[in-house]
Amino acid sequence: MDKFLFLCSLSTSAGVMDLQFFLCWRIAPLFLLMPCGLRCVSVHILNEEPVHVVPGSSLVLRARIEQGPLEDVSMVTWEREPETGIAPAWLMLATCPSRSLKCAGMRPNVRVHTEQQETILQINGYSRAESGVYAVTVTDHTGAKTTAQCIVREYEAVHHVSVSINVSHSSLVCREAWGTDPSFSWLHERAAITQTVGKLSNDGTTLLVTRTPICGHFTCMVSNKLGDSSATYTAAPCETEGRGTTAAVVCLVLLLLFGGVLAFLLWRRHRHNNRGERLHEHLDDTI
Repeated sequence: MDKFLFLCSLSTSAGVMDLQFFLCWRIAPLFLLMPCGLRCVSVHILNEEPVHVVPGSSLVLRARIEQGPLEDVSMVTWEREPETGIAPAWLMLATCPSRSLKCAGMRPNVRVHTEQQETILQINGYSRAESGVYAVTVTDHTGAKTTAQCIVREYEAVHHVSVSINVSHSSLVCREAWGTDPSFSWLHERAAITQTVGKLSNDGTTLLVTRTPICGHFTCMVSNKLGDSSATYTAAPCETEGRGTTAAVVCLVLLLLFGGVLAFLLWRRHRHNNRGERLHEHLDDTI
């Protein structure tokens, strides 16, 4: 705005026509009414919130700086405070006196790189203590500040998997305590779920059992980047499978018994025939 007023004054002092002078000062208030555009500096963190980081890896936050043609950035700062607490205090992580100057990190594992329209914060060897609310603040040449914030949390392994049954809806529900980005899958009797057994919900947490009655072992497996855990719901044994196995065993036993009896009878008949023939030959020789 100051630059625009200077140009207006310059044009009048140079003997520009009164019409140009009138138009110049009529347009000037419009810049004062603009909430953004030519007069504003804004900053936006590009990472999807909340950001989860695996311990020991690197945290990288990217922020985009937008400004009008009449604005200049004089300072970029990165800070962090605890996500919870009665009176949390901001901890300075890095400062960039200008986008054209080198940024100074306050800790050895902190790196900040600022370009024309982007500033990047990188923390190597991330730990639980570095979780919290991160803020990037951009200060323009007039001292006005704008800030963007982002929540950063530790990436948690899956914990305490449990399976419960909803009898009225013939469904099994799998729950997990606090793991990050859990992925759910199910097994029935150690085999993948088929349409004859049940149907999974979109998020995989619920198994609608279509097989009646509900029987056998149902196992819910939950996994993420750090590992997996499981829980099993045990129903009554599947009777159809038990009856089929029992019937097969009974048939086999009966076949073996029948075959044994038949073989014994044939053996006895053959032996009796041989004995009769020998007796007849003996009588012939005696006569």
